[in-house]
Amino acid sequence: MSTMFRLLSLFLSSLIGVLPGIAMAQSKVPIDWAGVKLESIGEGLLPTAEYKGKVVLVVNTASFCGFTDQYEGLEALWRRYKDKGFVLLGVPSNDFGQQEPGSKAEIKHFCESKFDVTFPLSDKQIVTGDKAHPLYKWIASQAGSVGAPKWNFHKYLIGRDGKLIEWYSAMTGPGSTSIDADIRKALAAPGA
Repeated sequence: MSTMFRLLSLFLSSLIGVLPGIAMAQSKVPIDWAGVKLESIGEGLLPTAEYKGKVVLVVNTASFCGFTDQYEGLEALWRRYKDKGFVLLGVPSNDFGQQEPGSKAEIKHFCESKFDVTFPLSDKQIVTGDKAHPLYKWIASQAGSVGAPKWNFHKYLIGRDGKLIEWYSAMTGPGSTSIDADIRKALAAPGA
């Protein structure tokens, strides 16, 4: 019976991890973008301090995942809203299924050559557990255990005020009407 209970618990937790984001109350603690240090997949640090007052969609990505084709939709979102105060931040991670094993140069080449990615990408990061990057520790503290990343291409929408608005599992693609509507609503909201 104990083994059956553990299997049922494991199944239910993985199921929760793939369901689309559940409407949540906005987080209470804003992110301090000036304090977020992320190495770019290109050269140097990403200009995260410039994200203050913008709407940011953070996505943990992987090159060899069944959801990798979401890069195309992410790039479309970036191009549609980047001139309106929107940032799309891709954070490659090898945390799930070892599906991002490449070097910084390999990941960058893959994203640019296969999907014409122009949105900002960080260097590969840990996004779960005690060793997670501080950005993802903040995300987990705001989204809770249900909203913490469970797989590649988990998405987090952060408002102009620096507060987490919503999260979306990998099953909610970047072309979904809910993500688009949430971005438009967040862009229309007043800044920090």
